[in-house]
Amino acid sequence: MTGFIEWTSADARDLVAVPREWDDKYSHGVLGVITGSDEYPGAAVLGVDAAVHTGVGMVRYLGPDRPTSLVLARRPEVVTVDGRVQAWLIGSGMDASTDDTLTAARMATALASGHPLVLDAGAIGASGDAVGPAVITPHHSELARALHVDVAEVAAEPEVWAQRAADSLGMTVMLKGHTTLVCGEGGSFSVTAPTSWLATAGTGDALAGILGALVATHARQLADDAGILARLAATAALLHGQSAGRAGAGGPFTVLGLNECIPATIAALQE
Repeated sequence: MTGFIEWTSADARDLVAVPREWDDKYSHGVLGVITGSDEYPGAAVLGVDAAVHTGVGMVRYLGPDRPTSLVLARRPEVVTVDGRVQAWLIGSGMDASTDDTLTAARMATALASGHPLVLDAGAIGASGDAVGPAVITPHHSELARALHVDVAEVAAEPEVWAQRAADSLGMTVMLKGHTTLVCGEGGSFSVTAPTSWLATAGTGDALAGILGALVATHARQLADDAGILARLAATAALLHGQSAGRAGAGGPFTVLGLNECIPATIAALQE
């Protein structure tokens, strides 16, 4: 694939932040999460669960009541009150035209915070309001909608459109697919999944959670070098694919099963 470097386990190894013996929940990164809705509460659960399994000091979830209750039922260690964060994950399971005033206000605050941002699904259209370094995580249809082109054009030349999006939007783009393409200031990378069973509902929410955790744990480095955002995105795609392969052992799997395999995938990466 012209211009795209295949991202490998060796490349990803140093992009997973292993906590040092003096780290605490704040120094190891706090991820703020604004995801899910009353219509799609599971997106919040899957993304938060993935972030926790990837390794992060704290997840601070700020969302509507229904997804909040489900997030806490799955992950009671998650904090659900406002406070300091080092990065934001926004948009999974949300509609771009949300009429939830509180959620819309929280999104606006996060976009203007200057912190690194992972913009998924319903937040992709708000990328123009992002103040800090940002990565958008569209699939083909979402990228076509953002660029006002036909989805068939994106599907025919995904590498061309991923690069155009990164150039025109001025941010990192993770174009999801069986081969995920990442373009940004730090380079252009491709990650091919080891299994096609990833073509199932909720896997994109898990990918966003993995990436959110990686971004939060590298917030200090991002402040000095926004170019590592593309490498973090490629690492997230690699962890996501390898965890799926581990969870299904060549067959189907649940998304929560994928999440549960993330720690073992990370451990194998460190060997």
